[in-house]
Amino acid sequence: MVRLKSSEAASTSASSICGNLANLRELPNLIQMSSVKQALLQGQGETWVNELLEESLRLVDLCGFSRDVVCSTKESIQDLESSIRRNRGENATRDNINAYVASRKKINKMINKCIKNLKSSNQSSTPLPAIGTMLKEIEALDFSVLKSVLMLLSAETKQRSWSLFSKFPRTKRVHSEVEQETAAENLCSLNIHMSRKGMDNITLKQLKSAEMSIQELEEGLEALFRSLVKTRVSLLNVLSH
Repeated sequence: MVRLKSSEAASTSASSICGNLANLRELPNLIQMSSVKQALLQGQGETWVNELLEESLRLVDLCGFSRDVVCSTKESIQDLESSIRRNRGENATRDNINAYVASRKKINKMINKCIKNLKSSNQSSTPLPAIGTMLKEIEALDFSVLKSVLMLLSAETKQRSWSLFSKFPRTKRVHSEVEQETAAENLCSLNIHMSRKGMDNITLKQLKSAEMSIQELEEGLEALFRSLVKTRVSLLNVLSH
C-alpha cells in the first residue's frame, strides 16, 4: 500500500494510472481476515462502519461510471477511425473531427459533474480504530486513482510525466511509448478538441495508439470493478451475521 501511495501521488499519465489500477487489484481482500471481521462486528452500528458501507457502494458506482466513460471514449475514437477509413484518407476531415468533438464534449460534461460531486463529499471526522483507519485509507486510494482516470479523460491534468523524457536521448522503445502516451492524452484533451488545433493532421496510426492506451484503462477498470463488488459483498456478509 505504501508503494501505491507514492506512485499515486505522481500519477498523471495513462500508463502510470494503469499501473495504479493494477496495484489496487493486488491489495488483499482484508475483509476476509479474522481480525478485521472481529473489528467490524464489534463496531457494527457505529458511524465508521456505516461509512465504510456507504463508501463501498460509492466506489462501486464510481468505478462503474469510470469504466463506462472510458468505454464511450474508446467508441468515439473507433468511430473517428472508421470515418477516416470510409473516406479513404490518411487524415481526419473537418466533419470527422466535429463529430468526435461533439461526442467528447458530452462525455466531458458527465465527467465534470462527477468530479464536482466528489469534491463536495464530506470527509469523516469520526475517531477510528486502527483497522478502521486502514480500511478507510484503502478506500481513499481507490477514490483517488479513479478520480485520476476521470481527470485524465477530461484533460484536468496539468503535467505530463512523459515530458521528462525530452531531457534525454530517446531509444526506439521509449520514443514509441511516449508517442502512444501523447496520442492518448491529446485525444482525451477537450481543450485541444474545442479549438480543433492539433487535430487536423490526426492519423490512423495515432488513433490506434490512443485506442490501445484506452483499452488498457478499460481492462484495468473492469478488473477493479469486480474486485470492489467482491469486497462490498464480503463486507455485507460479515455484517449480516
